[in-house]
Amino acid sequence: MNSLPPPPSSATSSSNSKPVIDSGERNWLDLPRDAILSIFRKLDTIDTLVRAHNVCKTWRKISMDPFLYRTIDMPNLGLPDYTLDLKALCHRAVDYSCGHIMDINIEDFGTDDLLHHIADSASHLRRLRLACCWALSDEALCEVAEKFPHLEEIDISIGNLSDRSLGAIGRCCPQLKTCKFNSEVYRHPHIESNDEAFAIAKTMPGLRHLQLIGNKMTNDGLLAILDGCPLLESLDMRRCLNVNLVGSLGKRCQEQIKCLRLPCDATDDYPFETECDDGSGGGDFSDGILDVDMISDDDYDVYPYGYDELSDGEFSDDNPYGDF
Repeated sequence: MNSLPPPPSSATSSSNSKPVIDSGERNWLDLPRDAILSIFRKLDTIDTLVRAHNVCKTWRKISMDPFLYRTIDMPNLGLPDYTLDLKALCHRAVDYSCGHIMDINIEDFGTDDLLHHIADSASHLRRLRLACCWALSDEALCEVAEKFPHLEEIDISIGNLSDRSLGAIGRCCPQLKTCKFNSEVYRHPHIESNDEAFAIAKTMPGLRHLQLIGNKMTNDGLLAILDGCPLLESLDMRRCLNVNLVGSLGKRCQEQIKCLRLPCDATDDYPFETECDDGSGGGDFSDGILDVDMISDDDYDVYPYGYDELSDGEFSDDNPYGDF
């Protein structure tokens, strides 16, 4: 007896059957969890919390993974799509992090209550960015500073914070290496203050990078920083127009600081306003705050940073740094 022929394959089971064609379409829900996590990791925090979180139950569960909230980047960009309660979203992101936050940015919407909530969940925080947080107070930052013992970088530019906050951060965060404490620059009036410079000098000996754009410090404040922060590698003092870098102080800056930004250097790469009008109706910027003794353009031919031996001014070592 002849054996039966083998059954036809599925691709040729009938002369009328059509070949199977792979459409190339994939179901995103079938991706492994680790693959979806890697994709979500490339989204910003708001997209993860709002868009990915609301796609389906599977994605919602994955969007709550603490791995996604080691970095919480939520600057208030003011975009139409982001007319959301950023404080509530950030509160949720902090909860999802389960204490593993390493880097957080709450620019332009941070409050005292939100900062306290972050401090209770971020004992390993390395980077804290609080620029333009006008609702944030010295009292709150001073209260939570001790909860950030591993902090290496802080940005508290453009706000109501003062030397009190700088002193608290300096005392409580011994690993601090980068500090940004920039200010808005108004045409009028001419004001001098070394409070912030003295706080930095006294409490941040390990500092490597310092940005003080628009600060009102004088030569005494700058000298205090050079003395108190011997490891400083970069110093940005653009629009610090009360500083006079001629003579011995300018030479010391050149010798001690590897990367130096001068008071009159361009601020094109700076994201905030540097020539604000205080409402007094004053004229050009040069008519107001620039009535200080600055180096001239001719001096730039002598030293690469623009110093010249025009004078050999001596500065007192008796700088009253004050108590912080």
